[in-house]
Parts: sequence; C-alpha cells; structure tokens
Amino acid sequence: MRQTATDYAAMKEDGLLLLAQRGDHEAFRAIMQRFNQRLFRVARAVVSNDDEAEDVLQESYLKAFAAIARFRGDSGLATWLTATTLYEARGRLRRRRPTTSLDVMEESGVRIIPFPGLAEIPDPEAEALRSEVRGLLEKAIDALPEDFRIVFMLREVEGFSVEETATQLEINAQTVRTRLFRARQCLRQELAAKLANGVDGVFPFMGARCSRITDRVLARLSASAPPD
Repeated sequence: MRQTATDYAAMKEDGLLLLAQRGDHEAFRAIMQRFNQRLFRVARAVVSNDDEAEDVLQESYLKAFAAIARFRGDSGLATWLTATTLYEARGRLRRRRPTTSLDVMEESGVRIIPFPGLAEIPDPEAEALRSEVRGLLEKAIDALPEDFRIVFMLREVEGFSVEETATQLEINAQTVRTRLFRARQCLRQELAAKLANGVDGVFPFMGARCSRITDRVLARLSASAPPD
C-alpha cells in the first residue's frame, strides 16, 4: 500500500512542533516558512541591515532547533521564536557597537516631531508608487532610534499587542506606548503626506529569500547530524 506524503504546510502548529521535537527536518522547514516574515522583520528592526538580519535569523533557527526538544509550550511557539531572534540580534548588536540609551539621546536634543496618524494617498494607481512609498517608509524606520524602531516594528508592522510587546522586550506597557508614540512622531516629517498603504508590506521576506534561509538552515542541520 502506497503511503500518503505528509502535508506539512496544512498541519497545525502543535503537530509540526511534535514532529520537529522528534527531529523531523521537514516539519522544522514548515515552521520556518510559517514564521520567516515575522522573525526577519524583528531581526532587521534591531540590526538595520538585510544581510545581517538573514544571518541573525539563520543562527536563531539553529539555536531554536537545538533546543526545541526541551520546549514545553509555556509560551506560544511564535513568542518563543521571537524571543530567540531578539536575543540573537541584540547580542550581535552589542558586539558591533555600544548601545546608546534613550536618556542620552533625549538629552542630546533630538527633536521629536508630531505624528497624529497615517495620512492617506487616495487611489494609488500603480505598484510602482506603492513600492516607492514602502521604500520611503523602510528608510524612515531604519533611521529611528533602536528602542523606538523595535517597538514600532512589533506593534505596527507585526500587530503585537501592547502586553505582548512589553513581554518580548522586558519593559512595562507604558514604556511601549511612549516609545510607539515617539516613533510615530519621528516619522511625521518625511511621511505625513506619503503613507498610502499602511505598513504591512515593508521588509518583505517571501519567495526566494524565504526558501534560501530554510534551505541553509536545513543543510547545516543535516551536516551536523550524527550518522545513522
């Protein structure tokens, strides 16, 4: 009797997790494909560079797979992977340069600009225009101070709640609200008249880029696996 191939893409998260904990690399591939977009954005919010964010994501997945058998589900899988990615990205940033605190930044006289909301461009006529707007937004987000940028990415791009963001970043909820407010203010000057389509399309990580990361991680896992 011919055995039916496993449809990993259609499998629920708990089923994928169980298989991954048993060492199933294809289940882990499906997990990576499911969370690549979110985790890439989180990594990039910290390191502000596409290539380095990919490296962070790759190392985070390798560490997660090495520890996944011990994952007991006290938090959701997405929360656990996000925390792993944040830890890896921040460690890389600490090794690269010292962190400048918000207090130092504010004392240095950085100007905060009012940002009451997202302005609309009526009826965008072409994807070229939408791409241009996304590019402007990505550059503006990159220019935000790190602590503002990661809060903005989690809250506005990935849709984390205030409480989830606070938990991930180990800060209190009011600090999340304050940093998001100030991030919006900082974006106001360049973007008030140009934000047409929201932020859901920024820092895409789909298609070939998504496949590249999953293939690299699985190749490294296979290379390090003990022989049967």
